Amino acid sequence: MKEEYFKWYSPNLNREIEMLVFGHSGYPVILFPTSMGSFHENKDMGLIESAKWYIEQGLIQIYCPDSIDKDSFYNKNIYPIHRIENHVRYDRMICHEIVEKVKNNTPAGKVVVAGASFGGYHAANFAFRHPGYVSHMFSMSGAFSIKSFMDGFHNDDVYYNSPEDYLYGLDDSELWKMDIVLGTSNWDVCLDYNLKLSKVLNERNIHNWLDIRQDKKHDWPVWKEMFPHYLSRVKFF
Repeated sequence: MKEEYFKWYSPNLNREIEMLVFGHSGYPVILFPTSMGSFHENKDMGLIESAKWYIEQGLIQIYCPDSIDKDSFYNKNIYPIHRIENHVRYDRMICHEIVEKVKNNTPAGKVVVAGASFGGYHAANFAFRHPGYVSHMFSMSGAFSIKSFMDGFHNDDVYYNSPEDYLYGLDDSELWKMDIVLGTSNWDVCLDYNLKLSKVLNERNIHNWLDIRQDKKHDWPVWKEMFPHYLSRVKFF
C-alpha cells in the first residue's frame, strides 16, 4: 500500500500543515482525525488498514490532513471569536489547498469526506458547507453542534458551522444528490446527536442513512467496521 507524507506552508492558516496520503490512484477520500488528533492518527489506530483492500485495488486514495482543533475549538486560552475564526481558516485550507486540487482525480469531480467522533463533525460540516464538492459523507459517531465550545458566544460563523442549525436554510441542489451516512450505535455517547441530525435532514427531505449498530461503544472497533462498509457505497467508475 503506497503511503506518502506531505508538509507545506498553508497561506490560509499561516502555518505549516502535514498530511498522509494512502494509495496510488482512485476516488479521493478526505479522512479527518478525531478530537485534536494528528494527521497520522487514523493510520495509528487501524482505520486505514480497514480500508486496505480498496486502497490496494486503486479504487480510493485517502487523504489524512492534520487537525487544528487545539488552536480552535479546544483552545480555552483564546476568546471564542478567535476559536471560530481559526476553524473557518481550517475549512478554507481543506477546501482550497486539498479538495480543489484532488476532486478532479476521478470523472465525478467530487470527493468523499469521512471521519470518526469529532472527525465526523468535520466531515459533515465540510460536506454541508460545500455540497458541490462532496459526493459522499460518512460520519461515524459524530456530533454536529459547536455551541458547547463557544462559551455562549454566537455570531454568523458559529451559526454557519453548526449543521443542525444552518441545514434548515440551505437550498443548494447538490445537497439532495449527496450520499449521507450517519453511523452510530445504541451505546454511542453521540447517539442523540445523530438522531437529531437525521431528523433535521428528513424534515428537509434530504435522504440519509441513520446506521445504528447494536451493542457497540464510541471507539475504534466499531469505526473500523463502519468505514469499509460505507466505502462500498461509492461508485468508483
